[in-house]
Amino acid sequence: MAANVETMFYTREKPWHGLGTGVAEAPDSADALRLAGLDWEVVQEPIYTDAGKKIPGYKANVRDTDRKVLGVVTDRYKVIQNREAFAFTDALLGSGVRYETAGALQEGRKVWLLARLPHEYIISGERISPYLVFSNTHDGSGAVRVAVTPVRVVCNNTLNLALRTAKRGWGMIHTGDIRGKIQEAKDALFMAEKYMDSLGKEIERLRRQKLSDRQVQEYIELLLPVEKDATEAQVKNTSKLREDIGKRYYDAPDLKDVGNNAYRFINAVSDFATHAEPLRRTANYRENLFIRTMDGNPVIDRAYQLVEAA
Repeated sequence: MAANVETMFYTREKPWHGLGTGVAEAPDSADALRLAGLDWEVVQEPIYTDAGKKIPGYKANVRDTDRKVLGVVTDRYKVIQNREAFAFTDALLGSGVRYETAGALQEGRKVWLLARLPHEYIISGERISPYLVFSNTHDGSGAVRVAVTPVRVVCNNTLNLALRTAKRGWGMIHTGDIRGKIQEAKDALFMAEKYMDSLGKEIERLRRQKLSDRQVQEYIELLLPVEKDATEAQVKNTSKLREDIGKRYYDAPDLKDVGNNAYRFINAVSDFATHAEPLRRTANYRENLFIRTMDGNPVIDRAYQLVEAA
């Protein structure tokens, strides 16, 4: 399935893969759980050999609605249910939390939710609306991850600037008590003044870094290279993708007054990575971009590395 999305809902603009249920307004946790298709639970069951002998030390995580085995884990693994993820985020952010998107990936093995933080900030004339993303796995492949991500409200672009000086991530393995971790998560995530101050300085640095038209074209070509053995069709499709990024850099209405700089380039690439329609030529390269955006998008990260090295 495209982007490995099993179920999801979204607000505002439809994602590039075209999957999920669109809603007009961001729902609360009860409705978000249902709209996202996450109103199911994981039950742990013993595992047996073909001969009927119980395998000690391991259990199967099974979805209760369709009996699908999501993964095999050790006896120490504690399930964090989807409803607990929403309850955790509700408690973390306080009353009135609204969710922008949520869903299940990889046939239910991974789930995520995205909630709007209650405060907005004005940085360099830009409205920055931070979001909280919660990611969890049910197959034993990863820990719970929670992070704060700034989003430009005017064009819905995720700014994955990877601020090295801002403390904005928190995680825990599946052996603790998530309900007892609220204060720990708050301390790690919500050093708001320090975080937003660092973000403001980073945006200003990127704004001051001027880019010529030639540099922009060179960066686009480095982001989407043409392989040596590429066919004529592959070259043509890559050219279309390059043009797409260029149009988002030069023609996006909300970026026209920003100036020709690294900040504008990062936003154009971010918009391309999260909303551009994928082509057959780049199916393997881009089909997981939607999933990987919340963990650090490779295209956006590469764009950031290019402007940093300039």
